Amino acid sequence: MNKQPLLILSICFILGIFFQDKMLLDKTIIYIVSASCLSIFLLCFLNSYFLHKTRAILLGLMFFGAGIILHFFNTFSSGNRYDNQNVTVFFKISKKLNSTEKNKKYEAVIRAGKENFNAVVYIPKTNKEIDFEHYYKADAYLSKTKSPQYSFQFDYARYLKRKNIEYQCYISSNISSAKRNDLSLNERIQQRRLETLQKIDQAEMFPSTREFLKGIILADRTEMDSETVEDFNRSGMVHLLAISGTHIVVIFGMFYFLLMRFSPLRFRKYAVISSIVFIWLFAVFIGFGNSVMRACIMLTVYFVYVLLQRKPDMLHSLSLSAMIILVIDTQHLFDIGFQLSFLAVLGIFWLNQPLLKYFPQQNGYLKKIICNTITISFSAQLAILYYFHQFSLVSVPANILIVPFSEILIVFSFLMTVLIGLKIDFMWINFLYDGSIRILLSLIHWFSERDMLFYSNIAMSIAEAIFLSIVVYMLRPLLLKINFKNLTRVAAMVLVFFIIRTAFSIFENQKEEILLHDFNKTNVLSVKKGSKACFWIAERSDKKKILRFIAGPYCSSRRIRTLEIKTFPETAEKVVYNGKIYDLKK
Repeated sequence: MNKQPLLILSICFILGIFFQDKMLLDKTIIYIVSASCLSIFLLCFLNSYFLHKTRAILLGLMFFGAGIILHFFNTFSSGNRYDNQNVTVFFKISKKLNSTEKNKKYEAVIRAGKENFNAVVYIPKTNKEIDFEHYYKADAYLSKTKSPQYSFQFDYARYLKRKNIEYQCYISSNISSAKRNDLSLNERIQQRRLETLQKIDQAEMFPSTREFLKGIILADRTEMDSETVEDFNRSGMVHLLAISGTHIVVIFGMFYFLLMRFSPLRFRKYAVISSIVFIWLFAVFIGFGNSVMRACIMLTVYFVYVLLQRKPDMLHSLSLSAMIILVIDTQHLFDIGFQLSFLAVLGIFWLNQPLLKYFPQQNGYLKKIICNTITISFSAQLAILYYFHQFSLVSVPANILIVPFSEILIVFSFLMTVLIGLKIDFMWINFLYDGSIRILLSLIHWFSERDMLFYSNIAMSIAEAIFLSIVVYMLRPLLLKINFKNLTRVAAMVLVFFIIRTAFSIFENQKEEILLHDFNKTNVLSVKKGSKACFWIAERSDKKKILRFIAGPYCSSRRIRTLEIKTFPETAEKVVYNGKIYDLKK
């Protein structure tokens, strides 16, 4: 507690959030917890020997209770207003989401009848772009988001509920609008961002270049095609598109350099403060994503330590940023982006420096970049095993080749965004940027096609993830000092991990299972025997989507080793497999 008080207290706070999310304590118990936390807070001001010895434990309990209380008030309670109804709605958008093949998606505040609520709005791509400056009226079909059939599928309904969204709103056409005169400051900023995105759409560049530019600087991937996103995921380069610590540090450094270079000497001591203000304004403009918030808070805390002439501490900065984000909204804890962002940084902090000891001395910039890229790639990849059930070895060479140029790429992209936003058009700069990005995207696509280095559908339960985390935790002492004791501990935990993994596999492989899945108004039949599974799909079904959303998650959940895909005619009602007849209509 004396060395890392913020880290321990933030862990207690997070455990309280998890506890409330699982137990769902009622209001009466919450009042009791609140009174207990207040009592502990008052006790901590008393000066006694007993309290001196137990203050750390009491503070941990207080933060645990604070997590329970805040999460109780941040939990959305559903209603039963509308379900599968055609109604006339009035709405305003609050956020643009990733588009589908046919529709553009938005988060919006809906008014139907006399009630207001949040919903995801679907509008055909053929319709005119909507914005923050108007209220809209349209005939719509409202439906509640349904939970998936089976536990191995992504629970989109629960995901939306954590954002206080319960409905999906489908609008076909005939949207009327009225100009707003009550825009909030945040809505005005988001409107300016939307206008900048629209200016980029009109720039004379290749479409994939425009989408890359919007993603790397303005954190907008809503119109990026699925193939490009898949290339970044498979190559382990998706962090290049996600605005994170690297982007914030580079933009901070660029602005700091300009201030130091062109400001009078007497004002240079304010360069750090001005640069911090600038990155927060930038964060407001692009929207407060989890990785952006984390990076801005950590950078701010770091330089506050510098300005106060105290030694910066990465774990203090990380813990403080997590606490601030979760106090604002505890539901952020269950966002995959939040968890990946913090776990990746923790993995890098824990393993990066010990691993660098085993590389040649880093006496040059390029060598240091290469060594750090290898260790960071390895550390970050461990964090996504549990969430996405995939591991990419190709990310190491891809990052070694591309990351050294990422600073130039971010600065160039930022310059392009400013020029386009100001409507300053230099054809040769557009041509140079377009050519550079097209080469980059081609290179990333080439890396993504190295199937031998990409592993998907890797089974990983919560128990396995915990033991794997313990193995990673024990690697640091071993890397710092290789001896028999440390080696034995790591070997023992690795053995336990594989025993648990083998036990789960044996348990799953003894099962036989027949499931009928609903997918886009068609049925998909799966038959599992041991470690083999066969999926029956209709002839005209989208095989790629079925593999991604049904077969892939099922195989990782049930530890399938052999997957077979068969098709049946649209009119078929039964299929025959291994001498048995299966009904497709149940």
